[in-house]
This record gives sequence, C-alpha cells and structure tokens, in this order.
Amino acid sequence: MCTLEKRGDLFLLTLTGDGEHRFHPDTIATILSLLEQAKSQSKRGSILITTANGKFFSNGFDLAWAQTAGSITGAANRLHQMVESFKPVVVALLDLPMPTIAALNGHAAAAGLMLALSHDYVFMRKDRGVLYMSEVDIGLSMPDYFAALVRAKIGTSAARRELLLSGKKIRGEEAVGLGIVDSAAYDSEEGVVEASVRLGEKLAAKKWSGEVYASIRKSLYPELCGILGLEARVFSTPKL
Repeated sequence: MCTLEKRGDLFLLTLTGDGEHRFHPDTIATILSLLEQAKSQSKRGSILITTANGKFFSNGFDLAWAQTAGSITGAANRLHQMVESFKPVVVALLDLPMPTIAALNGHAAAAGLMLALSHDYVFMRKDRGVLYMSEVDIGLSMPDYFAALVRAKIGTSAARRELLLSGKKIRGEEAVGLGIVDSAAYDSEEGVVEASVRLGEKLAAKKWSGEVYASIRKSLYPELCGILGLEARVFSTPKL
C-alpha cells in the first residue's frame, strides 16, 4: 500500500505497487500514520519526499469502492467519507516540520494531484504523466479545501481555469509554464526521484528549525489554513 523509508535526513514515502494508487479510507489512514511517524522522528534537517511506483502517482479517491455501496446515497456517503478523511492528510503535510517534495512518477489526478500540491515542491517527469482534475468531466463538485489549496498553490487565474474548468490533461512542460509544478526535466521514475533527493539533500544541509519552517509555511496560506482549522504558531525573534 505505502511505505516510509529513512535515508539519513530524508524520509521517503512511497505509494507501492503498479496500480492506480486510489485513496481508499484504509490507504488514507496509512498515509496519515506514516506522516505522523515522520513527524515524530523529525529533527533539524529532516526532509520528506513522496513518490509512487508504476504508471500512476495517484488517480484520486477510490470511486469504485464508493459505487459498491449499492445506492446513490450510499455512494455519496462513501465519497464524503473519503473527502473528510483526506483532509487531515493535507493538514499533516502543511503542519509537517520539514520541507516536503512530491516526486511524480506518473499521472496525478483529482485527490492525487491535491496530495502533490500539498507539498512545498513538485517535480514531474517530462516523458510520462499528466495532471488532471476530473471533477468537471465526471460531475462532482469541488471540496472547499481542494479549491482553497489550488488558489493557494497556483498563482494565476488562467492556470487555475486550465486545471479546474477545462478537463484538460496537462503534461510536464505545460505544467511548469503554468506554475503548477517546479520542474519536469526527467526521463524516468528513477530520474525524478534522484532529482528530488538532490534537492532534499541540499535543503537538509540548511539544518533549519522544522517548527519555524512549518510556521512560515502556514503563514503563506491563511485562507487554506483557516478552512483546515490550522493555526500558525508564533515564534519569538532570536536575539542576535
């Protein structure tokens, strides 16, 4: 399902297997547990890198599981359950006391893309993978914290329109141009992870205070943090 590996200062969270890495409630709970584990073991210089195996980074919520509820109401209730249970994952990433990097090995859609955007940096492959918000195509409304996350992380209205209102599948170079991801210069799953590790090691060498880093991060996104119920802890300015 997913694993957490520690490599020196780096935590590597991997969605394992060759499937679509859909977010079933059990998967969401496991991801949240691993983020809590990384937080509990964090120190100055810690870094989180999140990636996956196979063709998909994540294709979003487990809609097939929702549809097996046996009724429209039951399916809607299961979808609501996933939306609500995923919110603490976004909270945990914004509150994590370390820099975070998403290394997209492949396609990132819907909640899978929201997982990526919850990180500080997002790297894509140039040879494979698209970003896709499917809600407009399949007739689902946007959760309030999804919309707030997009507003917080994607700087222009044109880019947000392309992502949310066109049903477009956005490839790496275009995603960089729209300001959705930071880089898309890698030809393999290994390449995007290696680039993320290089950045992670560079950031780890700074040995920043994780608590201060998380506080500054949260201060950048007041609307998003307000919707999520997150408050930035205020640290006093050290004496020089």
